[in-house]
Amino acid sequence: MNKERKTEIVAEVAELLSKSSAVFLTDYSGISVADISKLRNEFRKEGVIYKVVKNTLFERALNESGKYPKLTEHLTGMTGFVIAYDNPVAPAKIIKKYFDDTQKLPLKACYIETSYYDGKTLNQLAALPSKAEIIAGILGSINAPASGIVGALNAVMRDLVSVIDEIAKKKAA
Repeated sequence: MNKERKTEIVAEVAELLSKSSAVFLTDYSGISVADISKLRNEFRKEGVIYKVVKNTLFERALNESGKYPKLTEHLTGMTGFVIAYDNPVAPAKIIKKYFDDTQKLPLKACYIETSYYDGKTLNQLAALPSKAEIIAGILGSINAPASGIVGALNAVMRDLVSVIDEIAKKKAA
């Protein structure tokens, strides 16, 4: 690979990192090309990018972006880079599912926003709700009191109609 191509890769990865909300480092040793392709498709469905570049080039991109300083400690061996934008928890869920099924693709380390996590926290990260799930929960909580009020008002109206109906039956008898 010539110097110009290396510079292009570093600039591309640095731009991806500067816009990202999360970065995950995985060890992809022992994984077939077919499985990597399937993983990339899973990541792509969630709007996540999976890249494999030389560790030295990724380290340069990290330095250029000015983000995620502790990741340089984990740039050894066969490292795959997962870069997330809108849903920073999605990669953890995909990595955990694949790891549970195959015992391959362990998490080395990651950053979500500005928080650093080592590879031991994969289970906790995968259990976190996504942004969409959090929003749905909040909207459900806001909506619950309103639907309770509507239900209570309907119950009062139903009871009132029932009482009036009973009074009408008694007067007719």
